[in-house]
Amino acid sequence: MLVKQIQYLILKELKLELRNKYALGGILLYVVSTVFISYLSFKKIVTPATWNALFWIILLFASINAIAKSFITETKGRLLYTYTLTSPQAVILSKIIYNSLLLIVLSGLCLLAYTLFIGNIIQDLPLFLITLLMGSLGFSSLLTMVSAIASKAGNNFTLMAILSFPIIIPLLIVLIKLSKNAIDGLERWDLNYLTILMLLNLIIIALSYVLFRYLWRD
Repeated sequence: MLVKQIQYLILKELKLELRNKYALGGILLYVVSTVFISYLSFKKIVTPATWNALFWIILLFASINAIAKSFITETKGRLLYTYTLTSPQAVILSKIIYNSLLLIVLSGLCLLAYTLFIGNIIQDLPLFLITLLMGSLGFSSLLTMVSAIASKAGNNFTLMAILSFPIIIPLLIVLIKLSKNAIDGLERWDLNYLTILMLLNLIIIALSYVLFRYLWRD
């Protein structure tokens, strides 16, 4: 029953996204234009630390813009209709899954644009892609829950940005460390940081699953 509800809600999100193509196009344009402006400003980024930091800054702001609409743009009538048909667990899990897929596409485009304009200095591409995949999942689950909280405070986008930055810092630190290892091409993968990243994602998803129903009732 829960799986069918999640499938239905993901299809609903996809249909709504296709109806508002300008929103998705605006986000993609934001990523490409930001990378291009960075290229015009720096021309060539020499140090791996600068390359890495700028990449995650661009991806973080793009993720916030992409996921902010998860609950903030939902009308009360649509939320009430969804409330009568599905469980809160199905709602939050479907939002996380859909936003994760969206961020995977977005991060892939960001990496492609980054490679075309600024260059690719990644030595260990598999590790970087794994970090990017898990980072997309972490950003999605965390920002989706923050979007739900912000929607209960008058659909305030500014509030979402304020709430998300402090709690996303631990996740961002681990992502930057792992991606830096991938750029440097270390012979051995740092399994400790990979384990921490997986645990952070699991904790965020579990907390969202448990706590969202209390938000949903309000």
